[in-house]
Amino acid sequence: MVFAIGVGAACGQSLTPAAQSRQLVKTDVVTYLFPEQVTVPAGKPSQVALHFRIAQGLHINSHTPSYEELIPTTFSIPEGEGVRLDSATYPAGTVMTLAIDPTTKLSVYTGEFIIQARLVATAGNHLVQGKLRYQACDNNQCMPPKTITVAIDVIGK
Repeated sequence: MVFAIGVGAACGQSLTPAAQSRQLVKTDVVTYLFPEQVTVPAGKPSQVALHFRIAQGLHINSHTPSYEELIPTTFSIPEGEGVRLDSATYPAGTVMTLAIDPTTKLSVYTGEFIIQARLVATAGNHLVQGKLRYQACDNNQCMPPKTITVAIDVIGK
């Protein structure tokens, strides 16, 4: 039962929607850093390293969070972009504990992290609107899940 209380508190269930909104407006939690443009061989899977930064004092759940109830970080590319996501390799999360429940161990990303995306592009120039979905938290609460756009100009040659 301690786990349920610790994760419930850590996931922001006690915040009002107005308080959650104020928290979200204060900062961009995750920023896509680079690359803005990549050239890949058309029709062949190509590795592209996507770099992200998490705002100081915050963390996001890793791709493989410690508990089923937690929202994993995921990267996707919508169909019809001329580029397909063949696979994505995510970094291992860092184990962290919260003061509210030191027995709960969470797998999270902090600071900067890199997702290795394996892309397959058709010939031509494609402005890809990839999506990174995550849930950000501080040491006391979590914000609602969010999805940001990861814009990449992919040139298939």
